[in-house]
Amino acid sequence: MQLDARLSRMLHILIHMDRLDGPMTSELAAQMLRTNPVVVRRTMAGLRDAGYVRSEKGHGGGWTLARPLDAIRILDIYRAVGEPRIFSIGPADPNPQCLVEQAVNASMAAAMQEAEAMLIARLGQVTLAQIAADFDQRYAALLATGAIEPLTGH
Repeated sequence: MQLDARLSRMLHILIHMDRLDGPMTSELAAQMLRTNPVVVRRTMAGLRDAGYVRSEKGHGGGWTLARPLDAIRILDIYRAVGEPRIFSIGPADPNPQCLVEQAVNASMAAAMQEAEAMLIARLGQVTLAQIAADFDQRYAALLATGAIEPLTGH
């Protein structure tokens, strides 16, 4: 089963966008994500419609943030990318005749609803600025040890 990576991919790109001096082209974002620019444009259009990014066409154009990272939460982006399914498990038969399977489905449904509510609440607590700060700490630690060279681009 293939995982839906739209949320993590967009979080990744938005933090990179914050670090750029100018707009990010769909081509650059696609290169970072190892995907096609059309896929980037389609996904970013949802973020633009939700008011998190802006787009400029033509030479020197591309995508820019419409809000600062501290004003964007993971939950916002989750919703903007279409609220992808959180769990891949579910009932074998949603309308079973078997009473045992009915009991199993009821128990699983309650647990899944509780877990999803907890996850959604957590996504609403974390800003992209917090994620970017975590990156900054990790980057600084590696720089201090000489394990990596300073970033010069993107």
